[in-house]
Order: sequence, then C-alpha cells, then structure tokens
Amino acid sequence: MSTRPETAYVTTRRVQCDGASDVRGGAALGHPRVWLEIDEKGYVDCGYCDKRCVLKPGMDEHRDAA
Repeated sequence: MSTRPETAYVTTRRVQCDGASDVRGGAALGHPRVWLEIDEKGYVDCGYCDKRCVLKPGMDEHRDAA
C-alpha cells in the first residue's frame, strides 16, 4: 500500500509548511513551521512531511511576496 505525499500548487517561491494543512486539529498535530524556497526546479519538498510545493505555471520571482 502506497500513500503519496500531498502536493500544493503555490504562487510564490517562498512558502511555509507546518504539516497540518489537511489535519483536523491544526498545527498541534503537524510539525514545526518551516519556510521553504522553490528554486529553478520549480518545486520544493518539505523535509518533515514530504509535502511538495509546486510553483504554478507563469509565476516567477518578480511576483513573490516581500
């Protein structure tokens, strides 16, 4: 039995993950909040929960939030 890690499509290169986005009960059931940076590959994987954040097509570094 194989379960695939969650994939989130985002609009900025800098994203946060706390492992609790789909967990009822919030961050108490996740992991410490970490900030991740999407590089030229167009995605980044969380080192805690393996969630993959993928930059939506057409989004680039000029649209990132400050």
